Amino acid sequence: MPAVPSPAPTPEQEHAWMGLALEAARAAGADGDVPIGAVLVGGDGEVLAVVANERERHHDPTAHAEVLALRRGAEARAAAGAGDGWRLSDCTLVVTLEPCPMCAGALLLARVPRVVFGAWDPKAGACGSVLDVVRDPRFNHDVHVRAGVRGDECAALLRDFFAAHRD
Repeated sequence: MPAVPSPAPTPEQEHAWMGLALEAARAAGADGDVPIGAVLVGGDGEVLAVVANERERHHDPTAHAEVLALRRGAEARAAAGAGDGWRLSDCTLVVTLEPCPMCAGALLLARVPRVVFGAWDPKAGACGSVLDVVRDPRFNHDVHVRAGVRGDECAALLRDFFAAHRD
């Protein structure tokens, strides 16, 4: 039986979860990867995964924080014998940057009902800025989007990273 979507998180929960995503992002940036972090939270508020981009580390173009969070969260549920397989239909994904088209597609395919992100991505965002993949009525699932949670902090982290790498 599919999971029942959980109630929307409170602003305080979103703020705290974004703090975890920011910590992961900072660690990725220190390792030379683009500082983007993601947290997958189950419907009961349990943190299932805290990850950051690992594209540079693994030389993997699909190793975005969002994809890794979905993968690790589903694996954690499977290992615990909980959840509904690959369907993460009671989860919230919290990420420091608006998901790209690949990650937005992964959210749809995993049936995630909610994404919370910090900074908008005016070049590759797919949750309302450049595209709106997650709310396109042609797909069989849609995702509730909450943008701007600790947005200034998330944007500054990315801006500072790229400024340091351009010099």
